[in-house]
Amino acid sequence: MAVEFTDANFKEVVLDSDKVVLVDFWAPWCGPCRMIAPIVDELHTELEGKAVIGKVNVDENSEVSTNFGVRNIPTLLIFKNGEVVDKLVGALPKAQILEKLESHM
Repeated sequence: MAVEFTDANFKEVVLDSDKVVLVDFWAPWCGPCRMIAPIVDELHTELEGKAVIGKVNVDENSEVSTNFGVRNIPTLLIFKNGEVVDKLVGALPKAQILEKLESHM
């Protein structure tokens, strides 16, 4: 299962990471978010040791969501060296997410 990022651990786990990080901004009530949840979990397992894959519940962690201007969910942000290097919005196929992620690894 993907890592749970929160307002409290975001800096340490995402911004200070030495690996590329994929962050899925989601909410339990969001249908498209539930559609890509299994994909995010698969990527977490498949890329373990190569990238950090996790999720931010926007209802419980509004500070992080606001700081990065997340207005629509699901939004996937890719971080490298503490900076956002790519953004994907909506329920996208696994191949498209993986291609974007690998282009930054």
